[in-house]
Amino acid sequence: MPITDLVAPEAILPALKVNSKKQALQELAAKAAELTGQNERAVFEVLLQREKLGTTAVGYGVAIPHGKLPKLEKIFGLFARLDRPIDFESMDGQPVDLVFLLLAPEGAGADHLKALARIARLLRDQDIAKKLRASRDAQAIYSVLALPPATAA
Repeated sequence: MPITDLVAPEAILPALKVNSKKQALQELAAKAAELTGQNERAVFEVLLQREKLGTTAVGYGVAIPHGKLPKLEKIFGLFARLDRPIDFESMDGQPVDLVFLLLAPEGAGADHLKALARIARLLRDQDIAKKLRASRDAQAIYSVLALPPATAA
């Protein structure tokens, strides 16, 4: 099943310019707020609180910051390819350049976890990650994300 049911074409940032983890979270929160109608500060705070529990960098240059918002109606995804890798306090020590933000309604429960697992599986695939890193525009990135799992690899 493609990830495109979580992320819309307008929710792709093909070359986000940031210098730090905090700045990345701020920029992602701003874009997510714009697309969902949520309060930007609330989105940022949810992401920051989650990061305080432990980094959402999953290794191999990938981070999946996520959180739950009470007023959100459905699960929302936002993908960013960073202009250059940044330190995200990853367990493997590698800087991050692929970020998939996931926001869920407070009552999402298992759906939130299933979405996180799907994203992690997709972005852990080194062939897909390589294609995402090579893609320079939102449409190209969306096309990679839209591929069925067997085709994407």
